[in-house]
Amino acid sequence: MIEITVFMKVTNEPLKRTPVTLWLDTEDSQTAPVLTDRDGVARFDLPPTSGKVLVSGVERYHGRLDGRIPIELWSITQSEHSSLGMPGEFPSGSNAYAGMTTQTIAVGGREVLTDSEGYLVDPADWSEDFARALARHEGLTLTERHWEVIRFLREHFARRGTQATVRDMIAHFRRLWGAEAGGNRGLHRLFPRGGPQKQGNRLAGLLRTKGEH
Repeated sequence: MIEITVFMKVTNEPLKRTPVTLWLDTEDSQTAPVLTDRDGVARFDLPPTSGKVLVSGVERYHGRLDGRIPIELWSITQSEHSSLGMPGEFPSGSNAYAGMTTQTIAVGGREVLTDSEGYLVDPADWSEDFARALARHEGLTLTERHWEVIRFLREHFARRGTQATVRDMIAHFRRLWGAEAGGNRGLHRLFPRGGPQKQGNRLAGLLRTKGEH
């Protein structure tokens, strides 16, 4: 028996009625899709083998297929390499106002407008390339942990419509990384220019939080 468990990485919420398909390397064939149950599990009555797991048509795993295989997703709609986050209403449209001091960041051959501190004037301009470009501009080298925070911030906003507080971040990342790395000091070491709520939000393409103006 092969069991594929699909859930959201940030919330641990199981994804129900999500189509899961297996590509079997040895047979060079694909199974019929199986919908996950209320626990986010899709079961295949097959012997152990090797192959791929496709969730909603997107490859999420390639390797040994045996027993229970957890699939953690940042997003149910984007590829495994995307940080765009959950479907949701992200802020969009220009936030420019009269007399606003702006600057531009070169992203993939075009100029993206930010305010004087690096917050996007139009959050719809966000992309992973923008985050990398802004990080370089701020002298920051992005690691996997930076990306985990960026993805958490975007997904939190998409799911709840509000930006994560530092308390939200600490509660989440202490569970993932431990008390030191996930605590206030650890997060500020990751984002030395204003901490996770300022520099993190800038890199995640979100707006200033209340009190930052």
